[in-house]
Amino acid sequence: MTYQETCQYLFNQMPMFERQGDAGYKEGLTNTLLLDEHLGHPHQSYATIHIAGTNGKGSCSHTIAAILQECGYKVGLYTSPHLVDFRERIRVNGQPISELYVTQFVERERAFFEPLHPSFFEVTTAMAFQYFKDQHVDIAVIEVGLGGRLDCTNIITPIVSIITNISFDHTQYLGDTLAKIAAEKAGIIKRGVSVVIGEANEETRPVFEAKAKEMNAPIVFAEDYQEVISADSLPGGGMLYHTRNNGILHGDLSGAYQVKNMNTVMCVAFHLGMIGYLSICEKPENQEKCRFEFQRAIEHVTTTTGLMGRWQIMQQNPRVVCDTGHNVGGWQYLSKQLQQQQCRQMHIIFGMVSDKDLDGVLQLLPKKAIYYFTKADNKRAINEADLQLQAAKHGLLGERYPTVREAYTQCMKNALRDDFVFVGGSSYVVGDFLKIFK
Repeated sequence: MTYQETCQYLFNQMPMFERQGDAGYKEGLTNTLLLDEHLGHPHQSYATIHIAGTNGKGSCSHTIAAILQECGYKVGLYTSPHLVDFRERIRVNGQPISELYVTQFVERERAFFEPLHPSFFEVTTAMAFQYFKDQHVDIAVIEVGLGGRLDCTNIITPIVSIITNISFDHTQYLGDTLAKIAAEKAGIIKRGVSVVIGEANEETRPVFEAKAKEMNAPIVFAEDYQEVISADSLPGGGMLYHTRNNGILHGDLSGAYQVKNMNTVMCVAFHLGMIGYLSICEKPENQEKCRFEFQRAIEHVTTTTGLMGRWQIMQQNPRVVCDTGHNVGGWQYLSKQLQQQQCRQMHIIFGMVSDKDLDGVLQLLPKKAIYYFTKADNKRAINEADLQLQAAKHGLLGERYPTVREAYTQCMKNALRDDFVFVGGSSYVVGDFLKIFK
C-alpha cells in the first residue's frame, strides 16, 4: 500500500471516534494490552509523561516536549487529533513519523491486529509506542485521547502525570457531573507517581485528592504555586509572561488560555527538575541556565514541535486567526479574547460537531459578528443549515456554506483590511481551513 492508501485503510476500516462518534468508540484496554504484549511492551523502553484533561492538553504537551528537547533530550510526542496529516500525531524532536514507517508498520502488523477488530486509536497508539522505541527516544510525552481511566494510553507508568483541567465534554462517556469526569481523568494517576493538577475547583479537587491518596501519589495543584504572576498579549502574536523564578519570558503561543497552561507547564518543569530531568530554577547557580532553556523552548514551541491551531495568526490585513477550541470550557476563554479584538468588523467562520454542547457555545459567541456557518469534512459535523437555525435563536446571523473552503472564500471577499476573521468551533473546521493554506 502507498501512504495515502494506508491512511485510508486506518481511517475507513477501523472504528474511529473522531469521524464516527459513538460507533467509533471502544471502551476498555483489552486490545491495547494484547497489542502491547505482541510488540514486547515498547513503552517500557523509555521514560514517559502522561497528560490528561478537558482542554489545554495539546498546548501543554507540545510546550513540555519543547522544553525537554531544548535541554538535549530526544523526545517523542504523541497527540491527537491531527489537523492536516496523520503523521502530526507521532513526532520525534518535532519531526513527524515517516510515511514509510506508517505503511510498513501496518503491513507488518495487520495480520495480528485485524482479528482483534481494534479501533483506529488503539492501532495508532501501538504504532506510536513502537516508533518511539525504534527511534531510541529518551522520553515521550503522551497525550490522553479521551478520558483517562480507560484510554488506551493508560498502560504506561510515567515519571509524572498531568491533568490540565476539567469541564463538560464527552459527557456520554465520562459522566454528567464535573466530579464524575474528574474521576475518569484521575484514572491516569499511578501508584507512587507524582501528579500535577493544572486547575481544580470545589467539585474536582476532592476527587483528585482522594485518588492521589489511594495511589500514594504526591499531588501538586499548580494554582497553589503561581509561577506565572501576570501575562500580556503581544500585538504581533504570542504572550509575555512575568514569572516568579524565571523572570520575563516570551512565549510564541497566543491566546488568553495559555496563561493557565503556562503556569501548569512551569509547575511540571519544576517537578522534572526535582527528579533530575531539568535544572532547578530556585537554586541560584541554575537560574541563568534554566531561564535560557525555558526562554528558547517557550519562544519556539510551534517551530520546535509543529503545533498548530492555537490562536494561530495566519495573516494580517485583514487579520485571520484560527483556534481549535471546541467546547464550553475552551470558549469561555475564546469569547473573551474575541471581545478584546479592535477591528472595523468581525467575521466568524464557524462549525461544530454533533456531540458538543452547541447551545452552551452559541451563548458565548459575540452578537455583532458576521457569521459564515459551515461544516467540516467529518460525519460528526452539524449540518450548516441546522447550525444557522440554532445560532439565529441566539441572535447570531449569517449565511451558510457547505464547506470550509467556500465559507472562507466568501469571507475574504467581504472582509476589508481593518477587519478581523476568526475560524473555529471544531478541530476539524480548523483542519479543513489549514489544508487550504497547505
